[in-house]
Amino acid sequence: MATRKFDIAPDQSEINALDRDLRFYPAQVEDPAVLTQEQIAQFNQDGYLKGLSIFGSDEIDGIRSYFDALLERTLAQGGDSYSISSAHLRLPEVYDLLTDPRIVNIVGDLLGENLIGWGSHFFCKLPHDGKTVAWHQDASYWPLSPSKAVTVWLAIDEADLENACMKFVAGSHHVGHLTYRPSDSSEHNVLNQSIDNAEDYGTIVNNELSAGQISIHSDLLLHGSAANDSDRRRCGLTLRYCAADVHAHMGWNEKGVIVRGVDSNQHWSNLPRPQAIAE
Repeated sequence: MATRKFDIAPDQSEINALDRDLRFYPAQVEDPAVLTQEQIAQFNQDGYLKGLSIFGSDEIDGIRSYFDALLERTLAQGGDSYSISSAHLRLPEVYDLLTDPRIVNIVGDLLGENLIGWGSHFFCKLPHDGKTVAWHQDASYWPLSPSKAVTVWLAIDEADLENACMKFVAGSHHVGHLTYRPSDSSEHNVLNQSIDNAEDYGTIVNNELSAGQISIHSDLLLHGSAANDSDRRRCGLTLRYCAADVHAHMGWNEKGVIVRGVDSNQHWSNLPRPQAIAE
C-alpha cells in the first residue's frame, strides 16, 4: 500500500501552529437514541461515560480471537503491540467495529446526527511490558478543529487496576488545552507527551471495564494508564469520532468515514469498506 500523507506522523510543532478551536462543546441532543438525559449530563460534567455494555461474551470472544491472530502477524512482521493504527482503512473487521450502529448511536447522542469515524488504534499492554501512557489530552495530537471529538475505548480483554486500566481526571475537559512537556525515553511512555500534576485538575477515576464494554471520553479529558505489571494482557481498541463539521488538517480527512448522517461540506474522504487481505 502506498504511503499516505497521514501515515507520516507530523511534527508536534506543526500541529501546535494550527489555528484550532480547542473548547469543549457540550452535548445538546434533545432526543437521544440510546443514552439517557442523565448520562448526557454526566458526560458534559465529567467528560466521560464508562461501563457501557456493547458486545456479549460470544461476540467479544470472536473479536479477541481476531485480534490475537492480527497481533501475531504484526509481531512477526516486526511491529509491536501498540503499532496497529488506522486499521479501519485496511481491515474490514475493524471497519465494521468503527461503523457498528450500537457504538455509533451512542456517539451520536453526544456529537449529533452527522458523524465521522476517523481513527482506530489498538492499545495492547502485554504482561510486564513496563510501558505507561502518561497523562495527556487526545486533542494535543490531533490536527482537528473545532474540538468536537471523542474516543470510544472498547475492552477486548478485562481491564482493571491489576492490569493497568485507563484512568480519567473527571472534569478536566473544562480547563481547556493544557501545557504539556515532552516525555523522554527514561519514562517508558507509549506516547511522547506528559502533563504533570494531573490531580490538580479533578478527581482521578479508574476506568475498569469488562470485556465487551466501552467507555467514551472527550478529546480534552486528561487520561492515562500505568504500566501493566500483572501476568495478564490488557488490550483495548480505540475508535475515534468527530462531528461532520470538524475540519481535519494535514490530510487527516483521508481517514474519515461517514458513519451516520451526511458530510455536507464534502470534506471527509469516506473511503469504502476495505477488502479482506488474502492470507
